[in-house]
Amino acid sequence: MTAITNKEGQTIPDVTFAVRTGDEWQHLNSQDLFSGKTVIVFSLPGAFTPTCSSTHLPRYNELESVFKANGVDDIICVSVNDTFVMNAWAASQEADQITMLPDGNGDFTKGMGMLVDKRDLGFGQRSWRYSMLVKDGVIEKMFIEPNKPGDPFEVSDADTMLNYINAEARLPESVTVISKPGCPYCTRAKQLLADNDLVFEEIVLGRDASITSVRAMTGQETAPQVFIGGQYIGGSEALEAFIANR
Repeated sequence: MTAITNKEGQTIPDVTFAVRTGDEWQHLNSQDLFSGKTVIVFSLPGAFTPTCSSTHLPRYNELESVFKANGVDDIICVSVNDTFVMNAWAASQEADQITMLPDGNGDFTKGMGMLVDKRDLGFGQRSWRYSMLVKDGVIEKMFIEPNKPGDPFEVSDADTMLNYINAEARLPESVTVISKPGCPYCTRAKQLLADNDLVFEEIVLGRDASITSVRAMTGQETAPQVFIGGQYIGGSEALEAFIANR
């Protein structure tokens, strides 16, 4: 495998990225993305791949508000994929809090010294997995996965980065709302959560789950059904009482 080097204290590569926004092409360079900002970058082998989709991207997206509260201006996900693939992946993951940066030619990854050969998997050249904190274009800290076979995922995760930035940062509670379209009680529950700064994941009946799933989890057949921090709360009235007694 190509030698991986830590570039802490160095300036990020000067690269222009071709990004598709709607029906228009946009060209962003490193100055646009990093100048005068504090930015987290995490880079991974490929969109839609297992670890990247199940853990790496979702957790950074989930903790975006915590990072922002601790001085981070933007979170960027880099992969050696084209912009159409990155856009489709972001949509499928609902990763609307992350800037998806397509390094289709591998120029940024090569400049970082992170371009590795994955032809044995039919991937060609891809990025080694790592994360870094960049301040005004200068790399302050890097978390590089260990140089060993496979696709290790041990240190480039969102929680490791957050612990470096602020080990005392308060983590958000995990909140899920099972809702159904056109349900006023569901709307009420979601508004209660929003008013109390509780970020939630929404599972929509008929699209993401069925009434059978609701019955299996709660014993109920109505919506909404709310879970907070692993605790089953109930419907909108139960949620209102729970919030009032917090």
